[in-house]
Amino acid sequence: MVLVLALTSAPPGDPALPALELLSHSIRHHPLDTTRLLDLPESDVVIVDARIDLVAARTTCRLLRTAGSDIPVLLVVTEGGLSAIASDWGFDDVLLCTAGPAEIDARLRLALARADASEPAHVQASGITIDEQSYSAKLHGKPLDLTYKEFQLLHFLATHPSRVFTREQLLSDVWGYDYFGGTRTVDVHVRRLRAKLGDAEQVIGTVRNVGYRFNLHDDAPTAPV
Repeated sequence: MVLVLALTSAPPGDPALPALELLSHSIRHHPLDTTRLLDLPESDVVIVDARIDLVAARTTCRLLRTAGSDIPVLLVVTEGGLSAIASDWGFDDVLLCTAGPAEIDARLRLALARADASEPAHVQASGITIDEQSYSAKLHGKPLDLTYKEFQLLHFLATHPSRVFTREQLLSDVWGYDYFGGTRTVDVHVRRLRAKLGDAEQVIGTVRNVGYRFNLHDDAPTAPV
């Protein structure tokens, strides 16, 4: 599931991408207001609605890039608005407001894949060092003997520190949409991963009745190596 933030000046009940509402992604709407870009809620992808106000949409895209945001930005336009947009606006992709669910889902996946490709190959958090290129992980410098799926689970949680994921979200994002196993699979892999982490097992935290999260130590913030 993707956390989508839709910036729009349209009234409630007039979504920029009606077909997006048919997908299982989490959508949060926020005013398309250039004075409120510093307090945007957390998201994986930002959708900028340019159907009504092209100038405000252009300014918003440029300000997001100027502010150093690396979150993928998708611009939504009408067919008539296509002739007005330009590459220097700073968006990552463009969608017609009439796009269907399959196209929207594909564009979201591709935008996130491009963003992931530009992330550092090494991640360090709470004494754990993860090397994405060699698919290896170390705890305080000592190698962890992880299976491929355990590595993927640890990597996913560590690159989203302090964020809580339900078991269903983890199945979707780590195992993939085509996996037909139950959420019990997540619990089993978390238990095995904690066993291999030993005294550091607390970095994989449980949020009762919700799911799991990666706990940061105060003295070990997430950072690229």
